[in-house]
Amino acid sequence: MAARRPSRPAVRPPAMPATPDRAGLHNAAIRHLARYATTASGLLRAFSRRIDRWSRATQPEPEAIATAHQAAREVISALVASGLIDDQAYAAMRAKSLTRAGRSRRAVEAHLAQRGIDGDMVRAALPEDPDAELAAALLLARKRRLGPFTTTEPDAEAHHRALGILARAGFTQDTARRALAAEINEAEARIAKLRRD
Repeated sequence: MAARRPSRPAVRPPAMPATPDRAGLHNAAIRHLARYATTASGLLRAFSRRIDRWSRATQPEPEAIATAHQAAREVISALVASGLIDDQAYAAMRAKSLTRAGRSRRAVEAHLAQRGIDGDMVRAALPEDPDAELAAALLLARKRRLGPFTTTEPDAEAHHRALGILARAGFTQDTARRALAAEINEAEARIAKLRRD
């Protein structure tokens, strides 16, 4: 007697997305904020994607789409007013994290601008600190085994290549030269200080 094959589970049609009203968007925002640190513009982009999916699936009237976008802006305004979304705190946290990871000031500024943080908040979150910039360059040099962290005898071509790597990462020529000329003990001390601060 042949073995009986298990039946396949019934395939359900995809659920129709719910109309994005204020309450639904607020709940979605709370779930999003529970998982991710975000900015007001980042949450607005997430809401826009959600509304676009809904509009493609249901083909609503243009007024309904405009109402959904308005509800998204109102929810975000309420979350900003309540302090659940704080672009300044996000900018400070990301700036510190990226600097500790060896990113240049320019790279951090570009990252924050891409996340929708305005220039004043970026400048407040990223004070001018040449020592931190040098330490970040040294951290990148250590990751890429450049300058004081190289295992081979440096030559002119390798030095030029290392300068290019640091320049493409957003470090100034002066900072790159100082990082490549640093002694290993000084470099490790600066990196340790950057990680502590």
